[in-house]
Amino acid sequence: MPTAHLRVWRGDNDGEYVEYDVDYEEGMVVLDVVHRLQATQAGDLAVRWNCKAGKCGSCSAEINGKPQLQCMQRMEQYAGGETITIAPLKAFPLIRDLVTDVAWNYAKAKTIPTLKLTPPDADGNRRMAQIDMDRGQEFRKCIECFICQDVCHVIRDHPDNMDDFAGPRFFIRLAEIAMHPLDTNAKRDTVQHGFGLDYCNITKCCTDVCPEGIHITDNAIIPLKERRVDEFHDPLRALARKLTGKG
Repeated sequence: MPTAHLRVWRGDNDGEYVEYDVDYEEGMVVLDVVHRLQATQAGDLAVRWNCKAGKCGSCSAEINGKPQLQCMQRMEQYAGGETITIAPLKAFPLIRDLVTDVAWNYAKAKTIPTLKLTPPDADGNRRMAQIDMDRGQEFRKCIECFICQDVCHVIRDHPDNMDDFAGPRFFIRLAEIAMHPLDTNAKRDTVQHGFGLDYCNITKCCTDVCPEGIHITDNAIIPLKERRVDEFHDPLRALARKLTGKG
């Protein structure tokens, strides 16, 4: 039976890494080994999880420095004897061990506009093209693991900007609304400065870590930036606002 050498963050902000050797079987994932550690050596280890199938997003952690889902990292990908370092997400307040407080994300979700559909057709149905269905479906794949939020440098390195920044997770929600052919929200409501589009410099770090493979940067953030430029910086629109006194 192989043995994993784990280096796990224990405690709160004043905690430290503690090293453990844990036996495991073929086919296990990191979360399985953490559970075995919890059951055999560290009964008070705090770790958040739910489905263990890569669909709930609960077990997000930083494994060897990269934000990932513990349940999706198979042990065979690590070399024998390799130290596997497991740490909590760095961008959010630490509660204890591997559990962080992600409440900021839920508060931010409340600021996002809701979808406002046009009235149905005479037969009671609404119709849209398949390409529009496919575009929105990609954004709805999000499992809210908040790994993209964790790796975003605007949140991670500049927490003073967080009040004015929605982050990549909510940029895809804004994009879904802004691009929905039946939505009646004013364009400016989905591209306003309060969501912090201006802060993003499209490094694609959020796309790189998304476990669902959502093209956050190319399919959501860049189109939203283009819409913002069109709405607020188009010279003809600026002239119209000056002449009409609106906006």
